[in-house]
Amino acid sequence: MNNKVVLNFNSGNILKGIIEDFFPNKDFFHIKEYGTGKTFEIDISKLKGIFFVKTFEGDKKYTERQDKERRGLGKKIEVKFKDGESIVGYTTGYSRDRRGFFLFPSDSDWNTEKIFVVIDATDKIAFI
Repeated sequence: MNNKVVLNFNSGNILKGIIEDFFPNKDFFHIKEYGTGKTFEIDISKLKGIFFVKTFEGDKKYTERQDKERRGLGKKIEVKFKDGESIVGYTTGYSRDRRGFFLFPSDSDWNTEKIFVVIDATDKIAFI
């Protein structure tokens, strides 16, 4: 299964591409860069998050709505990253003892379908 992703690094850099071998319990995975086809090995500890997207282009004019309600995706949670970004969504798999967890954004119309949040890249995580 190919997944379109945008990798957000702790450094602020981003990398768009396709991943096939990502597992939350593994330290590394591979991405084939969008546009060039080059393959890179990625160390998860260097990431803020893995944003699984519908399209690589997105809609720069669209503003995500964090007040929307979605059912069946777990508990509502707010994640504040160390870089100042804040995202509200839902999760069934948050545990401080894990490397990360999947968050489903509140706004199903947003280009991002789900995010693997790397806990070490966060300042605060709270159920709301």
